[in-house]
Amino acid sequence: MTTTERPDPPRTADERTSLEGWLDFHRATLALKCEGLDDKQLREASAPPSGLTLLGLVRHMAEVERSWFRRVLAQQDIAPIWYSEEDPDGDFHLTDEDTPDAAFAIWREEIAKAKEAAAGRSLDDVVSRPARGDYNLRWIYLHMIEEYARHNGHADLIRERIDGVTGD
Repeated sequence: MTTTERPDPPRTADERTSLEGWLDFHRATLALKCEGLDDKQLREASAPPSGLTLLGLVRHMAEVERSWFRRVLAQQDIAPIWYSEEDPDGDFHLTDEDTPDAAFAIWREEIAKAKEAAAGRSLDDVVSRPARGDYNLRWIYLHMIEEYARHNGHADLIRERIDGVTGD
């Protein structure tokens, strides 16, 4: 894993730049929480019987990026990566074949695709999600910031349990 640069969110920017800045900050925070850990540590459960792991969080956020930006915003008809109707929490269920390198590569790819899907769109662009209603890009950005912030709190606790490392 490479050393992650975490950008400071802008303090005096316009709304879009601020939203994108905070989202990038939280994306980088998750990467930092995982940095320097080996495969075994990335798979270590937070507090049994919970099976929540850092690697599971990375996979989950890849699914979330894919869902909101590609499936909802860009209206792409693409399947989930790891979860299914039979295993709705499949992103958290790790097998021996699942590797951190693959999970991080997929997560980074989904972030890049998310940025592509949002580029050129207005914060007020509205898209519909079947059976769930309408969303604008602003709401999607805010939801993604909330999703990362919540899971970064989980990541903080997991990392502290693994090796005592804390931080923001």
